[in-house]
Amino acid sequence: MAKVLVPLATGCEELEAVTIIDLLRRAAIEVITAGLEAVPQVVRASRGTLLTPDTSLDQALKQDYDMVVLPGGQPGTDNLNADSRIHSLLEGMAQHEKYIAAICAAPKVLAHAGLLKGRRVTSFPGALDPTQLAEVQYEETAVVQDDQILTSRGPGTAMDFALTIIETLAGKTKRDQVEQGLVRTRQ
Repeated sequence: MAKVLVPLATGCEELEAVTIIDLLRRAAIEVITAGLEAVPQVVRASRGTLLTPDTSLDQALKQDYDMVVLPGGQPGTDNLNADSRIHSLLEGMAQHEKYIAAICAAPKVLAHAGLLKGRRVTSFPGALDPTQLAEVQYEETAVVQDDQILTSRGPGTAMDFALTIIETLAGKTKRDQVEQGLVRTRQ
């Protein structure tokens, strides 16, 4: 079974975080949520929703993961970006050719970690500054996957993003099973 780490920072976008966690767990993917504080504390998301992490980031980093997924939102993205442990985690995942995913403003964290140069990427409009945009092939689609890097645009694309993650880690059959259970229709 695949194992995914979802760091939860104060000010994260709750729609993205909860959608990712919920859908991956429906696919029987092990999801560990980790708060940035030394002792796990409730995280207040961008719209005031309270999220309870499974553990602290320090404890979570003692395990290995197949993927790390960064929810976006503000100031959540800036809080992730300011944490050197997140940058070290991302660099280690990239060195071991493991999957890294970010949605909304969170691709900015990947850019600051030096992981997006020359890659196809998407993000929330305006999340990447002009110098970062000059280094990537920017696409305005719901989800972009470039090898082990997956990016997505924002809260409205969170379900597509989570389903793409499921397909990447568990296959198309599992994605289809989860999507069918959601009674989701495509227009």
